[in-house]
Amino acid sequence: MDMQALRAEQIARATEVVRHDDFDIFPPRLIAGADVGFEQQGEVTRAALVILEYPSLKLVEYKVARIATTLPYIPGFLSFREYPALIAAWQMLEHRPDLLFVDGHGISHPRRLGVASHFGLLVNVPTIGVAKRRLCGKFEPLSDEVGARQPLLDKGEAIGWVWRSKKRCNPLFISTGHRVGMDSALQWVEKCMAGYRLPEPTRWADAVASQRSAFVRWQQQG
Repeated sequence: MDMQALRAEQIARATEVVRHDDFDIFPPRLIAGADVGFEQQGEVTRAALVILEYPSLKLVEYKVARIATTLPYIPGFLSFREYPALIAAWQMLEHRPDLLFVDGHGISHPRRLGVASHFGLLVNVPTIGVAKRRLCGKFEPLSDEVGARQPLLDKGEAIGWVWRSKKRCNPLFISTGHRVGMDSALQWVEKCMAGYRLPEPTRWADAVASQRSAFVRWQQQG
């Protein structure tokens, strides 16, 4: 495995990321959520993609792809491990979203190319990274109220928002993935909340991937 080549690819692709709003359809009619996990001790990569109507946030389509994992876990290079399954799930979709939320980092990455930016570039769709944990950067302490936010800073650059989406929960790390500005990324996450810690697109993607009760109930209703 040529780590220098992967690093060079990250640095090159990061320069291609569009960090301002560039929507084909505005406001978006369909918003996707993406979630990636691993099964069989990491041998299988599982990617779930969901499509929600906006502004109702109703689930209209979901696809799950499982493929053989192509790369071991290497900190800082997770997108290379995750995107092949995301592409497989993407190719299964009947609908094409106008906006995409990815469970992971966008430019809030040491080389500014987390999975949300990497996948966003590959499918060329406005994309937002919604991560549960910090990968890099520093931020001032957040207050406890819902909506509290602080910029995430790395080497003097603002690379995202640290945002408290729910009381008594750890904050989320919101960043530009591709073709969405930093402020807009947070605004769209706010518009897609429904009382949970995660915005609906990635919450539903996680529910589908993990067969959570909300998704099981949705299937039974259908």
